[in-house]
Amino acid sequence: MSKRRLSALMAAIVVGTAAPVLLPAAGASAAACSSYPSWTAGKAYRTGDIVRYTDGKAYIAEHDNPGYDPVISTWYWEPYACDGGSTDPSGGFVVSEAQFNQMFPSRNSFYTYSGLKAALSAYPGFATTGSDTVKKREAAAFLANVNHETGGLVHVVEQNTANYPHYCDWSQPYGCPAGQAAYYGRGPIQLSWNFNYKAAGDALGIDLLNNPNLVQNNASIAWKTALWYWNTQSGPGTMTPHNAMVNSAGFGQTIRSINGSLECDGKNPAQVQSRVDAYQRFVQILGTSAGANLYC
Repeated sequence: MSKRRLSALMAAIVVGTAAPVLLPAAGASAAACSSYPSWTAGKAYRTGDIVRYTDGKAYIAEHDNPGYDPVISTWYWEPYACDGGSTDPSGGFVVSEAQFNQMFPSRNSFYTYSGLKAALSAYPGFATTGSDTVKKREAAAFLANVNHETGGLVHVVEQNTANYPHYCDWSQPYGCPAGQAAYYGRGPIQLSWNFNYKAAGDALGIDLLNNPNLVQNNASIAWKTALWYWNTQSGPGTMTPHNAMVNSAGFGQTIRSINGSLECDGKNPAQVQSRVDAYQRFVQILGTSAGANLYC
């Protein structure tokens, strides 16, 4: 993992791990979503409370909380099936399992499609924003960069072990409690550095600073860290990869946000081309076009 993660900010909001949709108890009927009270930010909720969010869907409190956002703080809230509500917390992913397997024919068994689907609820705007073409392009762009970072979803951890001790920034007030060499690249976008484990963990409601191995042992958490970076971090770029795709800046800007300091502006055209080639393959699999501005 390069020093590209140095630019990631550590500001984060309390969110949590994904959870399955809760269904009414056997023999009970789901009430209409409109019958539940509207969620109110900052209002205290107790475990079992059911609210109707601004998207019209219902959510049930899995843990007591002081009014956290149901679609962000997924450790505290779970989607709740009701008339008119969705029973798919991903909102319907534009990549089918067959297409995923076609994209990654030699993938490591750790990188499961189910793990990816379980992670989607952490960032519900991912690949669900805009037209069908935009949704497919974003999914393809994310997976193309993931493909490059992991050698086709083969590598779960960074292969150059000599780099491992370099990813500890002792100037951070929390230090490196898991050890000097504990924060090497892991997961689909190879999360690295202690401050990124801290920021991603805070955002996902998981203590990754003290337990970085969760990223290499839990497929859903691994995918969530990649989605965290994609949706919230601009890295060496000027926008998040998510915003680059939904605002038509083009695939090239996702490269800049992920590793632009080492690859863009002619620094490593072969690496850029590798990402672009994967993106063009993946949009073809998804039955759409690549769009403009492929290079950085």
